[in-house]
Amino acid sequence: MRHLLAVAAGLVVLASSASLSACSAPVPPRSAAPSPTPTGPAVLPAPSGGHPVGTTVLHLKDTSRPDPWDLDADARELKVTLWYPAERRDGKRAPYMTPRESELFLKGSRITGVPSDILSRTRTNAVQDAEPTGRNLPLVVLSPGFTKPLSTLTSLAEDLAGRGYVVAGIDHTHESYATTLAGGRVAECLACDSDTDPGFGAVVVRGRAADVSFVLDQLPSRWDGAARIDRSRIAMAGQSIGGASAVAAMVQDPRVRAGIDMDGTTYARIPKGGFTKPFMFIGSPEHAPGGRDTTWDRDWKLLTGWKRWIVLKGADHQSFTDIPVLAGALGIEPADARLTPARAAELTRTYVAAFLDLHLKGRRQPVLDGPSARHPEVEHHTPELSGPR
Repeated sequence: MRHLLAVAAGLVVLASSASLSACSAPVPPRSAAPSPTPTGPAVLPAPSGGHPVGTTVLHLKDTSRPDPWDLDADARELKVTLWYPAERRDGKRAPYMTPRESELFLKGSRITGVPSDILSRTRTNAVQDAEPTGRNLPLVVLSPGFTKPLSTLTSLAEDLAGRGYVVAGIDHTHESYATTLAGGRVAECLACDSDTDPGFGAVVVRGRAADVSFVLDQLPSRWDGAARIDRSRIAMAGQSIGGASAVAAMVQDPRVRAGIDMDGTTYARIPKGGFTKPFMFIGSPEHAPGGRDTTWDRDWKLLTGWKRWIVLKGADHQSFTDIPVLAGALGIEPADARLTPARAAELTRTYVAAFLDLHLKGRRQPVLDGPSARHPEVEHHTPELSGPR
């Protein structure tokens, strides 16, 4: 199975030699590459949009199906975090993780030498339970990589909310090191025991697509601000296997009209007759045409609608998450000095927002049309035309 670098420690230090495993166990740092001194709690970059950002958490239970990983659970429980434009900027900032989630994430990632609660002290920008504002807002569903909680996509989610989107991020229970459920119960990674099974990736994306459909079903009745959403304008983005799940959700649910895969090996099968919904691949050089991962080459041919294949030079698997921004707090050496954490976050936000602005808001985005002098790290690939532009 293709490898999608599991989590921070091994990913950032070993990016040059690690394989892309969708579901592999984390790799500890090399002893030959000592970590720098931790810098203390991290601060997420401020959203670039003009709206204040609020956030709230929903706990949902799907009684129509059992949990695929916990054989003792006859219902699927999910934690859904919403980010949205808010009326005011003042108020209590939402936590990035709980201390227990931080502890389990560090343990699973084999990161030592820092306080166990360090990630719970990360400074976010969204105000907890703030009053939402706006109307006819497009909705973006976010799905994280395997073993990682949704919180590792917080910077992107806050930025999209600041630009006028509602974001519904899903913690897929038992597929990350820690998910806090209703009542404070913490679910750990039961799926981690199965990640080498044949067909595992296909099972995961099928289950995540079902999670997405259930959340879309439930949102109107479970969130007071849901009337502000334009349910005809829904897209999905995900990192790693979360990006692969965007393909699966789009194929299965007609409500999801556009999608983005951020550096994820794909598993869901696209109809042989082609797939016309807008889609964007954005990834590291591992996912360039003819690179180590060949699933994008396979699926590109079946995408018959608007499509883009973008590669960030100097990026690694975690460049599309908060992990590079957290690296200093975790005492982790950045993977590649050519793409700083701040620049990786800026490019991810820019191209994800451009895609969504084009396909959910109908606003032309020249940055998606080809190379840009402002973004020299970005390669636009069109394999049928032989090479990057």
